[in-house]
Amino acid sequence: MREHIHILGICGTFMGSLAILAKQLGYRVTGSDANVYPPMSTQLEQQGIELMQGYLPGHLQPAPDLVVIGNALSRGNPAVEHVLNNGLPYVSGPQWLAEYVLQNKWVLAVAGTHGKTTTSSMLAWILEQAGMQPGFLIGGVPQNFGVSARLGETDFFVVEADEYDSAFFDKRSKFVHYRPRTLVMNNMEFDHADIFVDLAAIQTQFHHLLRTVPGNGLVIYPHADHALQQTIDKGCWTPLQTTGLGGQWQVRLNKADGSDFAVLLDGIEQGRVQWSLSGDHNVANALAAIAAARHAGVLPGQAAEALWQFQSVKRRMELLSDKDGVRLYDDFAHHPTAIATTLEGLRKQVGDEQIIAVIEPRSNSMKLGAHREGLALSAAQADQVLWYAPPTLGWDLAAAVAEAPVPARVLDNIDAIVTEVLRLKRPGTHVVLMSNGGFGGLPRRLQQELGSA
Repeated sequence: MREHIHILGICGTFMGSLAILAKQLGYRVTGSDANVYPPMSTQLEQQGIELMQGYLPGHLQPAPDLVVIGNALSRGNPAVEHVLNNGLPYVSGPQWLAEYVLQNKWVLAVAGTHGKTTTSSMLAWILEQAGMQPGFLIGGVPQNFGVSARLGETDFFVVEADEYDSAFFDKRSKFVHYRPRTLVMNNMEFDHADIFVDLAAIQTQFHHLLRTVPGNGLVIYPHADHALQQTIDKGCWTPLQTTGLGGQWQVRLNKADGSDFAVLLDGIEQGRVQWSLSGDHNVANALAAIAAARHAGVLPGQAAEALWQFQSVKRRMELLSDKDGVRLYDDFAHHPTAIATTLEGLRKQVGDEQIIAVIEPRSNSMKLGAHREGLALSAAQADQVLWYAPPTLGWDLAAAVAEAPVPARVLDNIDAIVTEVLRLKRPGTHVVLMSNGGFGGLPRRLQQELGSA
């Protein structure tokens, strides 16, 4: 009889990926979640993993051999209370990953406020193209692989290393469990206002991570990132390599939109990337991935060439439809910096064509109003901005974006957003949906209204 693992919060990007790894290890895997929506629900169903709606104690009867509890669950949740009252064995997701998957692996971890999913996807793809058959766990679905996690065939394992807390009973950041040999730190800004009081609290967790990287490992970070440099200055026992402005790894743009660039190490050209992506943020992500792959033995020129075939990640400027001159994209951006860099990249790509940004402030930090001051300017590269303010938001979104430099409307229902997009669209329009959730089914609604890709 196979051991049975039940995962609470299974449709989160991280926990859903864990479910896939557990299934590949031979466990019987089931899971519960309050919100079941694509792409994770689709991916799990394709893997033959049984999903249950809600957190009913009955889902845990008969008792599984182990319960893996996601960090979205807390005391008072019926399933959590059932686990505790009945003495069922339980563990956090990051701890399970560390103990069951990452032991004796060469872990390549990608941390930072922005770009973790894309950079780890690039890194996994580079290693794959180099014949290294890596395992990976990524908080999204890389288009090149079609799945967010796999065990792999070698000792190399790429993990998206999140600073969010591990579980209600373990308030350390997830990434302190992973013990990477190769660590990429993309950037650092204040985020996750629901668990961090300030930037210094985030820096403390990143320093805990730095303490776990061995002396024969490598830490890669952008030279110009002040918050990361402050963190490293607290103490680092691992060799460092820097990227970007003033760093050892740099780029020379052949096209301003970032779709064609040369990669340089210590001033010497190593290779060239020509790809379908755009934006300075993706160029920076690529540089970090190439540097990390070199530490694992991939020549930079070979890594750059692999990125020519990189297809990005689902919900990272994913093209949903392209009909009658109107292109519809789905994007995960939910922090002012991510919104701004994504729209800047698109603007460089499309010139003066119309961009309509449709944005849902949905993250925990957004719900708390932590980023409200930066919202109005974050969408400045769009021609029209539609903000979604659900009744549960709890603060005045209209006031926050009142001084926006471009036309902006705040709408409180999905039907009104659909109507407004259809009114504003014309040939040569790019509609970008930005949310870290299901956006009330808006992507599918607009895809139906605008036509198939």
